[in-house]
Amino acid sequence: MGIEALLITLIIGAIAGWLAGLIVKGYGYGLLGNIVIGIIGAFIAGFLLPRAGLSLGGGIPGAIIAATIGAVILLVLIRVIKRA
Repeated sequence: MGIEALLITLIIGAIAGWLAGLIVKGYGYGLLGNIVIGIIGAFIAGFLLPRAGLSLGGGIPGAIIAATIGAVILLVLIRVIKRA
C-alpha cells in the first residue's frame, strides 16, 4: 500500500467515523477514534453490503457512504452491548 492509498484510507475513515457519530447521537471519539471507527465500518460494510445485494459504486464517495453505513452498524452494536 502506497502512502497515497494510506492517506486516502485515513481520510475516508475519519469522514465516515465523524458522519456515523453524527447519525448515532452521543458518540464522539475524537479524530483517532473516528478514523478507527470508520475503517472498521468499511470492513463491516465490505462484508455485509455485497451479501445484501447492495452496490454503492466505486470511487471515494461510494467508499465514504459504505464506510459510514458500516460505522453506524458498529456504533449501534456498541450501544446495544453497553446497555446489556
